[in-house]
Amino acid sequence: MLVATFKPYTLNFNEPGGTSRGVLTQKPSWFVEVYNKNNPTIKGVGEISVIPKLSPEYFLKTNLEEIIAQKLANINNVDIYNQNEWHLIPAVRFGIETALTDLKNGGTRILYPSLFTKGDEGITINGLVWMGDIATMRRRIIEKYEAGFRCIKLKIGALNFDNELKLVEFVRTEFPDVEIRLDANGAFTPSDALHKIDLLSKYQIHSIEQPIKPNQWKAMADICKQSPIDIALDEELIGIEQNKAEMLNTINPQYIILKPSLVGGLYESEQWIALCQQYGIKWWATSALESNIGLNAIAQWVFTQNVDMPQGLGTGMVYSNNFDSPLKVNNAKLWYTNQKWSLSI
Repeated sequence: MLVATFKPYTLNFNEPGGTSRGVLTQKPSWFVEVYNKNNPTIKGVGEISVIPKLSPEYFLKTNLEEIIAQKLANINNVDIYNQNEWHLIPAVRFGIETALTDLKNGGTRILYPSLFTKGDEGITINGLVWMGDIATMRRRIIEKYEAGFRCIKLKIGALNFDNELKLVEFVRTEFPDVEIRLDANGAFTPSDALHKIDLLSKYQIHSIEQPIKPNQWKAMADICKQSPIDIALDEELIGIEQNKAEMLNTINPQYIILKPSLVGGLYESEQWIALCQQYGIKWWATSALESNIGLNAIAQWVFTQNVDMPQGLGTGMVYSNNFDSPLKVNNAKLWYTNQKWSLSI
């Protein structure tokens, strides 16, 4: 007989995190603990991570904690694989799914044993530069480069576009060996997206995420077809359950970005991967502002997928009150070290 509990936790940013949707200084999470009634000392832990103004849970009319409590009260009958049960609460699904996986593997926070969890191999990651004023972003870019990052992701779309162009030019001029990824968070419009992408393309950009807002399939398909820069779908994947194949076949992007807390967990992410293989679409995974608990589950899972491009798994460093964990970034790689977990939940 399983028992499940949960607790809220507010994560505080070291520096405000800016996107085209606004600036974050805090982010809510809820931590799930699952254990067997006959052996309560061994607990699986998972994280329900909600991003304000983005996660489907943020827009629910029902109190989220009531939904979490209801799901956990039924923990012995939870069906993680039933899409219809979870499509409005993907972060809840991810948190419960990973807590159960952790418990199944002994409650040690090692969900997917591998050379990564043994500390023998690391995962190459990109260096994320949040939006800020131009001077601040330049400083952050230099810091990322000096820390060893050769794949740098810039969030754009909130500042004057000419200034953002100059920032991208700065990166390409000062650091010619850097792979530049851009994330527009849907800030462009269907009418101006290709023009802006054309201007950016002279700087040898790897890809640009979500140039326009989601649910504009025809417009996004036209952009993917005509763009001189590869397009990666991000927010477009949120809330897509039954018609994944239709969306991918219609838009035909070069990449998709998997954020398990936003697309419905690791099992659901694997359904996306299977479709990517079918349609010849590449992918990478990104954490969605989880603490080290959620990041740990995503990183371990990613390693088992044998992907060979930089992943977006560095966001655990952005919080002042994150948990001590074995996860450490060194020379642009995420490593699982012998550091002990310290869970003050």
